[in-house]
Amino acid sequence: MSPAENTPDITGGSPERFGFSWDTYAELRPEHETQFRLWTAPLQPEDWRGKAFLDGGCGMGRNSYWPLRYGAARGVAIDVDERTLSRARQTLAGIPNVEVRNASIYDIPEHDAFDIVFSIGVVHHLADPDAAVAQLVKAARPGGTVLVWLYGRENNGWIIWLFNPVRRLLFSRLPLRLVHYLSFPLTAALWIALRCGAGRIPYMRMLRGFDFRHLRAIVFDHMIPRIALYYDRNGAVDLLTRAGLTNIQATWTNKMSWTVVGQKPSGEP
Repeated sequence: MSPAENTPDITGGSPERFGFSWDTYAELRPEHETQFRLWTAPLQPEDWRGKAFLDGGCGMGRNSYWPLRYGAARGVAIDVDERTLSRARQTLAGIPNVEVRNASIYDIPEHDAFDIVFSIGVVHHLADPDAAVAQLVKAARPGGTVLVWLYGRENNGWIIWLFNPVRRLLFSRLPLRLVHYLSFPLTAALWIALRCGAGRIPYMRMLRGFDFRHLRAIVFDHMIPRIALYYDRNGAVDLLTRAGLTNIQATWTNKMSWTVVGQKPSGEP
């Protein structure tokens, strides 16, 4: 069997559905930096300085933008939907030390090439998360850092048991324009609930500070995927452990998600 035949089908996820979303919500916002800093804990801005990075599943490019602002030496941002890539090129226009490339997270050609390899909000939407993480690890240099941000199970029970079945059976099957229309009343309900004080955990407090359009983009993104996996702490750590990483740290981001980061062994052949 050829390598191409061994590669998981990227369409098992939802690249064309997220392509619609990135094309609709393409503006770069100051609060995106706050989100990036939370998602990439425990890395600090100075940790990116002079480093080469790979952004696995770059979306509209906002998560590549901040490392480059922090002084990264170069970056490669990959995704597969042409609308998504067009928006990423727009976000990163004028920055010479970044390449936006049409490539699957399941088939990254580089080996031992990057100081930091990360994937934010992608792996939990894939049919084969282990295969994707294995590719991220392959791309990191020996001793390099691999970071993945994942949906958490903790404090997400109402999403897992109530919203997720509706997403899977209804929203993920409906035409995207109809789902986007339906996202308006759902966002309005969440907007009102937040302003009435609903939600005491840090994530809800952060959402309370977002404007309606930003909040709708988040709601819409939760409605559209075919696959949405939720990891508890042990599951998140195990994902990186199975990939052969060491010194794994797990950060409970906003008490609703997990940022897991590990190191590629220096002795990797």
